[in-house]
Amino acid sequence: MADWVGAIEGTETGAAVATALALTSALAHAVFGAIQKGRGVDPWLIRGAIDIWYFLMALPIALFVFPLPSLELAPVFFGAFVIHSCYKLLLAAAYARGAFTVVYPVVRGVSPLATVVFAGVVFGESFRLGQWGGVLLLSLAIMALAAVNLRRVTMGRETLLNALILALFTGLFTALYTTYDAWGIRLAENPFSFLFWFFVADGFFFPILAFILWRRRPSRPPLMPMLRLGFVGALIACVSFGAVMMATRLDKVGEAAALRETSVVFAAIIGWLFLKEEVGPLRAGLMALIGLGAMLVEFG
Repeated sequence: MADWVGAIEGTETGAAVATALALTSALAHAVFGAIQKGRGVDPWLIRGAIDIWYFLMALPIALFVFPLPSLELAPVFFGAFVIHSCYKLLLAAAYARGAFTVVYPVVRGVSPLATVVFAGVVFGESFRLGQWGGVLLLSLAIMALAAVNLRRVTMGRETLLNALILALFTGLFTALYTTYDAWGIRLAENPFSFLFWFFVADGFFFPILAFILWRRRPSRPPLMPMLRLGFVGALIACVSFGAVMMATRLDKVGEAAALRETSVVFAAIIGWLFLKEEVGPLRAGLMALIGLGAMLVEFG
């Protein structure tokens, strides 16, 4: 499988596979975000439950199927651990203070434009004029969706400003980890080895933090329902992060990042179906613009 990935890198086939992987990641990430901010779910504790599961799932495969990371890659995994830990701390703090339908679009609206800039600096990627128009349309439509959702929020408005600031920083860290992970997976000879060792490196911090927070709660929520939900979230997280990392190895980082932000459309649908949130014609129109922006990024 790794040989096949190497054979299609930089080809038209690789670009098509990268597009499919980025859209798969978008759907998975929307489901993942909804799980982390579901009704009655503590974003700190559920993140710990998710991470412990994907750590436990990845560890035996990393140990018994793939070799230990090389000395060249060891510091790369440490850097990924630091960046992703900061991202998860910011995201959990934002979710704890603001509505999912506001926080999530702000995060996803900031990240594609920032990722395109970062990828241009790190990898020398260049976008055509139509693609730049697509990225701008995508980001502005996502931010407009957040503004529309903001008007409908009635609970927790006293903490919304803090949530929005945290969401902006989370979006920048999303762009940072996307670019950094793309650099790391391109250094690895076997991308699948990188992915499994990444989940090992990324998965052990938040469970410890979540357990400490759980022990300090005066009223501790039951662990088993959270662990069951965390198991589902871990499977989805592996698909989401694994797919987008593989997409950034096969094709342009900026294109994969922009396509992944169609997750906002999937998130709005999930919010409507499962979190009982209204869509309406205005939000539907903005989601159509998001889709148009993604198409311009891909074909512009």
